[in-house]
Amino acid sequence: MSATTIVLASASPRRSELLESAGISFRVLPADICEDQLPGEDPVDHVLRLAEGKARAAAERTDGRFFLGADTIVLCDGEIMGKPKDHADAQRMLRKLSGVPHEVVTGFAIYDRERDGALVEAVRTKVFFKHLRDEEIDAYIATGCPFDKAGGYAIQGGAAHMVRKIDGSYTNVVGLPLCEVVEKLRVLGAL
Repeated sequence: MSATTIVLASASPRRSELLESAGISFRVLPADICEDQLPGEDPVDHVLRLAEGKARAAAERTDGRFFLGADTIVLCDGEIMGKPKDHADAQRMLRKLSGVPHEVVTGFAIYDRERDGALVEAVRTKVFFKHLRDEEIDAYIATGCPFDKAGGYAIQGGAAHMVRKIDGSYTNVVGLPLCEVVEKLRVLGAL
């Protein structure tokens, strides 16, 4: 398979690392689209719309056949938690997640230019945080890690000690449900 067959419409190094770990050849072309939630939009519909929008936006800018877009949110008590805006927002998010279960929802879309259609799917993983002390939260924020992560944390990094358990896909929490993505790439004939 040539490196131009699959295009990852994401700047996320974590998504790239996950695809590389599966031995998938791809190239990266981040898609810059508006990620605001539409009024009344269901969280799952939101991530699916953004994932497909990113895949199609990348397809408009380059050659290739398969375009993979993804979007991840953290959902806690009905609130969609994206990337924190600042220190106070990261602190608020981590305090809200402390000691309570929440969901990580990743929508992904694989747009097939040849067929002019996309396969889309959302994967949900339940994550259980331990109770976090204020000093743990502040120390984690001081690392700078929360600011480019949905919900303000990275399970694969400095926040691993905060997670008591998960129910579902670990790679989904990292940012790309690898098992499901690989299955869909095979269905489409990309692998």
